Amino acid sequence: MSGSGTIDERIVRIGGASGFWGDSSVGAPQLVASGRIDYLVFDYLAELTMSILAGARLKKPELGYATDFVSVAMKAVLKDVVEQGIRVVSNAGGVNPQGCADALAALAAEQGIALKIAVVSGDDVSPLLPGLRKSQPPVRELQSGAALPERVLTANAYLGAQPIRAALDAGAQVVITGRCVDSAVTLGVLMHEFEWQPNEFDLLAAGSLAGHIIECGCQATGGLHTDWDTVPDWPNIGYPIVECSADGSFVVTKPAGTGGKVTPAVVGEQMLYEIGDPAAYLLPDVVADFTQVRIEQAGEHRVRVHGARGHAPTASYKVSATYVDGFKTAAQLTIVGFDAVAKAKRTGEAILARTGALFSQHGLGPYSGTQLEVLGAESCYGPHARASQTREAVLRLAVTHPRKEALELFAREIAPAGTSWAPGTTGAGGGRASVSPSIRQYAFLLDKSLVEASVVIDGKRIDVPRPQVPSPAEVAKPTSSPARAIKTGITASDADNIEVPLLRLAWARSGDKGDTSNIGVIARHPALLPLLREQLTEARVAEWLAHLVKGRVTRYELPGIDAFNFVCEQALGGGGMASLRNDPLGKGMGQILLAMPVRVSPALLALLA
Repeated sequence: MSGSGTIDERIVRIGGASGFWGDSSVGAPQLVASGRIDYLVFDYLAELTMSILAGARLKKPELGYATDFVSVAMKAVLKDVVEQGIRVVSNAGGVNPQGCADALAALAAEQGIALKIAVVSGDDVSPLLPGLRKSQPPVRELQSGAALPERVLTANAYLGAQPIRAALDAGAQVVITGRCVDSAVTLGVLMHEFEWQPNEFDLLAAGSLAGHIIECGCQATGGLHTDWDTVPDWPNIGYPIVECSADGSFVVTKPAGTGGKVTPAVVGEQMLYEIGDPAAYLLPDVVADFTQVRIEQAGEHRVRVHGARGHAPTASYKVSATYVDGFKTAAQLTIVGFDAVAKAKRTGEAILARTGALFSQHGLGPYSGTQLEVLGAESCYGPHARASQTREAVLRLAVTHPRKEALELFAREIAPAGTSWAPGTTGAGGGRASVSPSIRQYAFLLDKSLVEASVVIDGKRIDVPRPQVPSPAEVAKPTSSPARAIKTGITASDADNIEVPLLRLAWARSGDKGDTSNIGVIARHPALLPLLREQLTEARVAEWLAHLVKGRVTRYELPGIDAFNFVCEQALGGGGMASLRNDPLGKGMGQILLAMPVRVSPALLALLA
């Protein structure tokens, strides 16, 4: 139902043109050229991105935003966007949304185009930090419980969709925001188009899911798919489009003639990407429940999604702050020949021992962190790595230290390995590793009443309704849905079972939230769900990943898509910016889990033939 009480049968088509700052330049032109979208949305921001943008603004005050949005994406499509009446929403504003808007206005003037641009700000909560340090109870980091650091680079609240909706209601053709939750760029569009209200929680959850599906670009159209070899035409892969209805249901598709594929498995993997409890996915506008979501093929490269439920949001915003904690660098060498892995390990150990001794001689103190990995030897698999006979391996050393000069000394001691130790040492020709500040994330909760979002269009401020504070009853955590029993009619004794890697029975995708990794696992056939429920226990997954995961493993179930979500705490060596691992974002953890052996009857396995 629309706000007027009449049935709204319109379809609103939204194209997701960017999943991060650095995504391909082909997304926006491809979606606009398709002639099949009403809105173009861009997601650019990650925690590390915010600190990079803050550094850029310190050097040049007019910077601090994702410059590619203006100089690449909008430069290529602005005329077509205006001619087709497509409206644009982007969080490219970073730490300087007004600077981004000014640059876009200059581009529009250069092309002779009149453009109504709205700027959403208010996410920067840095001015509140001095008071928060004195607050009672004190501010604590969400995962570690640590106190608020003294020197903070950035501190931005994840705003919701209401400011975006207000900007569109006021007639903005382009909306530029600072930090907002990734899915808000889509939810704001749908709240505007269908007049969804802040207390229509099922609809807000559905719109948030639509945004979540397309917020990572091609991950919704075959990118990172477990069955990668079945995804056609990678060079021309299509960017996602969601065709949304007023009842919250939507169809995921892509431009005609593009590569990739859209199937329930592909969309299901993306739904599970980087979420925690699927019955209580916390967002600024709603607590979403995805456990009963259904995903169904609705035509070639068309997948219908429906069944999201919602509850009142909490009274807090999540804030992502960043701070400097010493310095960091990483270096690589290639080792060729017989026993390449053993030679690489010994080389890395020698470099660390030599530099450690030099630090002591110079009074610099020890490393604060080291990571030695041999790429090509399955280091990330830990005890599950297969014996390697590779004759080419890459030594990777990543280190941190409180003092920059210590790591500059370390960087000087990499190249000497080429003449000092293992035969076949090469690959240091790229120059010395550079030393940079070690940026860490600090996430905490902040009462929504302390944050005031604002919208400015043509120099005029537009009112944005303040979030309503829900009652304790409204924010009660929803309970997870019970597991559903599945009768297969197949019986077999344990003696008949054979051992196969989990890959044969399931799809999986993994991602990160700070130092927590989640791994979504989807059964390839509903009949396999009881088997997976029995064998993929929290204890067994924790044991399989023990070389990486130091905290708790929690399993959640999503009966609607025959899936599980495993949330692994203290899993990423401190998280994206702090981690020294080659895979600091946990992208490979799903692949590692898919190698775990499971036992299955031949009859069940035959269902997949």
